[in-house]
Amino acid sequence: MIIERADIIRVKNPFRFPFETAFTKFVERDALLVKLYSEDTAGYGECKAFFAPLYCPEDNGTALHIISKYLIPEILHKDISGPEEFIEKTSYIRGNNLAVAAVENALWEIKRKKENKSLKTLIGGVYDQVKVGVSLGIEPTIKDLLEKIEKYLGEGYHRTKIKIKPGWDYEVVKEVRKHYPDITLTIDANSAYTLKDIDLFKSFDEFNLKYIEQPLGENDIIDHSVLQKEIETPICLDESIESVEDARQAIELGSCKVINIKSSRCRGIVESIKIHDLCQDHGIPVWCGGMTELGIGRVQNISLASLPNFTLAHDIAASDRYFDKDITIPEVKISKDCTIAVPDETNGVDYEVDEEAIDRMMVERHIFK
Repeated sequence: MIIERADIIRVKNPFRFPFETAFTKFVERDALLVKLYSEDTAGYGECKAFFAPLYCPEDNGTALHIISKYLIPEILHKDISGPEEFIEKTSYIRGNNLAVAAVENALWEIKRKKENKSLKTLIGGVYDQVKVGVSLGIEPTIKDLLEKIEKYLGEGYHRTKIKIKPGWDYEVVKEVRKHYPDITLTIDANSAYTLKDIDLFKSFDEFNLKYIEQPLGENDIIDHSVLQKEIETPICLDESIESVEDARQAIELGSCKVINIKSSRCRGIVESIKIHDLCQDHGIPVWCGGMTELGIGRVQNISLASLPNFTLAHDIAASDRYFDKDITIPEVKISKDCTIAVPDETNGVDYEVDEEAIDRMMVERHIFK
């Protein structure tokens, strides 16, 4: 494929409800979209960075710089075979995984269209439906949290995840378990704790949690290994896993029993498949994490989650979980059994980008020809 033009589009889409984690409160999705043109085909990728370097060192400013100055020049007016070659050509770029993934995802979309195949088919997916869990932020009160849990349980979500932070942890989980003793429950610490809190994590064993997500430092594998040996509850690594090499080390050290694969954090779908395969070989179940994506990233997550070792419920919510209006036609919706159909050429499920919605949300556009 020859890339003839590249656009970087910045959009802002207000959240229906503010979303709070251990490190910030979000009121809108401020995102970069990458649109690549190849002959009569165009493909979008969504950069999952935020407005500030909160989740990882990248933000929209750094991503814009890397994409425009380094990534687009590697492909513009050049014949490139596909995403795999792009990842090889840009291996000299250290870090900046979210920026790289945005371009890589757009190349997958072009490849999908040119070959007239679904992304599921291209990557070897097997599931026609993927199970969905709900992720709930830090609420003003426990009562507010319980009301939201009740709401989403009524909608049939397969797993309930609640965010925790120091001062909003043990008593919150205890109260949730008191009201809902049998639900599939997980907690996400977003790296807010250290080994000094080991007694706290031992106390969580009484709550029969499916896993504790990323309790310690975002770049840590060693301390998680120490913690996992001291507690019964499985640790799920998220921010610690940016590559298949990270996953290998974590598995060998016994740092976790579950891994959350966020393709953007892992440089894209190519590396995510390698992590998936390694985990499958070692009996480590995986699930697909979300980053409050707009529809473009959300749809690609659905396809990634069709790989066989994605056996746990995913953070792939319906579009209206976060937004009044999303940027795909149709918007992502969840069935009555809280699953989402995987786009596939055999079932007629497909999504198109809503260009009018993007135009309404756009705050700036950079064009490279």
